[in-house]
Amino acid sequence: MAAVAAVRSVTEQTFEQEVLMSEVPVLVEFSAEWCGPCKVVAPDLAALSHELGDKAKVVTIDIDRSPTISRQLGVQSVPTFVVFHQGRPANGKVGALKRAQLREMIEPFLPRAEGALKPEELSQLIKAGRVSVVDAREAPVFGRAHIPGAKNIPADELEGRLAELFMLGMPPIIYCRSGDRTKDLVAKLTEQGVQVGFLEGGVLAWEASGLPMERPD
Repeated sequence: MAAVAAVRSVTEQTFEQEVLMSEVPVLVEFSAEWCGPCKVVAPDLAALSHELGDKAKVVTIDIDRSPTISRQLGVQSVPTFVVFHQGRPANGKVGALKRAQLREMIEPFLPRAEGALKPEELSQLIKAGRVSVVDAREAPVFGRAHIPGAKNIPADELEGRLAELFMLGMPPIIYCRSGDRTKDLVAKLTEQGVQVGFLEGGVLAWEASGLPMERPD
């Protein structure tokens, strides 16, 4: 499977070391050289491997060359994907999955960024009155809809308004549309010794979780 050159191949001899003893989650693709759908998946698998970097491993196992492992795990068709976490199978799916679906499989097992909160976690902290929520989107977007009780400080202005941020009275949690921008901003602020949190997935994840939005008239 030359098309999967960017993804490490694992054999029965290296399975224990590369997968079972791995300190990071491992996404294993069970494949075969004769498998057409496996070739279709290969570019997405390689792209995901590059995207994850050192946070996780993406490997492939040829069922014809490693029949014992395949049989022990009950692999009956290819491609089959299995996520191993702390040495044990934790998730599995069969079929030619897209990159986003593969990412979704391993996402729950990835190490979380410092300060990251899931929508449900943030919702509970808001209800308990333990955090201040800051919307880092542009003012017109904030004006249309935002998380209830949020204050608007656009991302471009945040670093110059840190004093204002910490006058809110509670630990600040910032969010943007998808979470990517605030994740990077929080990482930068953390390096400077400024402790803030962010909403994973941003307002998109918040709405997808069915949580309320405030929509001013």
